[in-house]
This record gives sequence, C-alpha cells and structure tokens, in this order.
Amino acid sequence: MDDDLLSKLEQRLGRLQARQRLGIEIDHEAQIFGQGLNFFHIENWYSIHSVIRGVLKLSGLYWRGCRNAEHIVVRTNDVLSAKLPPLFDGFTILQISDTHADISQRAMRRLVELVDGLSYDLCVWTGDFRGATYGAYDAALMETAEIAGRLRQPVYGVLGNHDTIRMLPGLEAMGLRMLQNECETIRRDDEAIHLAGIDDAHYFRVDNIEKAAARLPEGAFAILLSHTPEIYRQAAHAGFDLLLSGHTHGGQICLPGSIPLTLSSALPRRLGAGAWQHGRMAGYTSVGAGSSVVPVRFNCPPEITLHRLRRA
Repeated sequence: MDDDLLSKLEQRLGRLQARQRLGIEIDHEAQIFGQGLNFFHIENWYSIHSVIRGVLKLSGLYWRGCRNAEHIVVRTNDVLSAKLPPLFDGFTILQISDTHADISQRAMRRLVELVDGLSYDLCVWTGDFRGATYGAYDAALMETAEIAGRLRQPVYGVLGNHDTIRMLPGLEAMGLRMLQNECETIRRDDEAIHLAGIDDAHYFRVDNIEKAAARLPEGAFAILLSHTPEIYRQAAHAGFDLLLSGHTHGGQICLPGSIPLTLSSALPRRLGAGAWQHGRMAGYTSVGAGSSVVPVRFNCPPEITLHRLRRA
C-alpha cells in the first residue's frame, strides 16, 4: 500500500482502526479454508469458478443465465412503524446491493438506465462493490463511479466481504458516505430519523453495532445498514427498527419457485431474500443487482429496491 492511501485511511478512520482493519484483511485475503462459520470460502477458490462455468456451458445453460443476470428489476417494499416521525411518512429509500460491478458490464449498464428514472429521497448501497475477494479493484471503482454519477444525493454505503478498506477513499470521492460503524442523522425540519452502518460482519468480522448505535436517542426511529443479515439478532436487541442488507444473492442459482440451492447455514431461510420481521424490527435482504462467482442467475432475478417508510 502506498503512503498516500494509508495516510487517507488514517485521517478518515484513525490510526488504530485503519491499521487494524488492514491487518485483519491481509490475514484473510485469498484464504480458502478458514475457521468457524466461514470455514469454506467458495468465493476465494478461483479454480472452482472455472469448473462451474464449464459445467453450465456444457449443459447449454450458461448464456441463458447470463441474460437473466442482466435483467435487473425494481422492487418496492413498504415499512410500517408507529415510531416514524410524521414528516417522514412516505420517505423513500433506494437500496442497491451486491453489484460486483466488474463482473458484468452489461448488467451495470442496465442498472445505470434504471436508476436514472427513479424517484427517492435517499440511496443506500449495502456492500460488495467488487467481484473478486482480493487483488485489483480499479475496474470495480470505475464501474461504480458510472452508477454513482447517476444517483441523487445523499448516498450512504457500507463495505461487504468482497471489499477492501483500500477502496474507501475512492468510494467517498465519488459521493458515497461510507458508514464504518458510524451513524448519521437525517433531518426534515425539526424531526429526524437515524441511519447507522457497520463494517463487514461476515468474513472480516469488523462490525461494531455498539459503536454505531452509541449515540442513538432513546425512542428514535433508526435504520441499520449491514452487508449481511446474519447480525439480525444483535440489531434487533440494539433497538433498530429496520435492517437493510444483502450478501445472500437469494441463492443466485435457484430451483423453480425461487428455492435456493445454497444459502448461509448461519441464516434462517426466511431471512434469505425479501422482506421479513424479527421481533419488533423489520428487515429486508436484497438479492443484489449483480452476480458472484459466475455472472449467471436462475429463478432469482437481480434487483434494486425502493423502501417506502409509512407511519403505522
């Protein structure tokens, strides 16, 4: 890493947090077999990617899957809460997730076309900007900048398990306010809601919900951005009203009826895609706008989502 980038990270995060995050990342990069819940990391096993691609081509399904991956749809989701301030009734949040922007340029062109015509008050990006899990990231930043240039401000984001902390200055330079275990207040006149975001909780395990929620006023309406929904219990007990996440891709390759062939063993299937509820907290798991490992989708169309906040 060059000194200029390290200096920017230390100025943004503080010397200790920047060096700790970089150190954890270096320890984990390119690791195929690890420990605990993430013992096997298929995203890091690049030889298996070629095998999957080869099998799909031999079966004649590969190009159909690629076309499916380019057909991004716009979904809507209403979130009801008695805690929502009156001035925020109808407030709309555009969620983009899991673009893996350097994997499919055609899908990203479609995404640019879609966001151009949408109306919303705030945009959130819930991680996985990059296709690979380590190595070069310039192409992912370049594709992300094309999309970011078409978005209405403000735009907030969090990093995913495919993203390096080295991308942070570049992402913020294009207008994304990245929340690294931090919280922002969104105001309308004398009323407010709160938006917090945590660093990757799936692979690097650098999330800190306690820090992100430390300054939340008692009884305030609060939203948490997390790349993975795996921390749903912690988020609910911390008092968040809405958790927006991605990571799962909804399985990406599913049986008819959107039944995923694979999904994280750490996650109940009901939390794998779309809207869900845990206790008093509402949640939404985006299946993502991009594709991981191979640029195909079956019975699980890519999406972006408009969340409309409503007073119950």
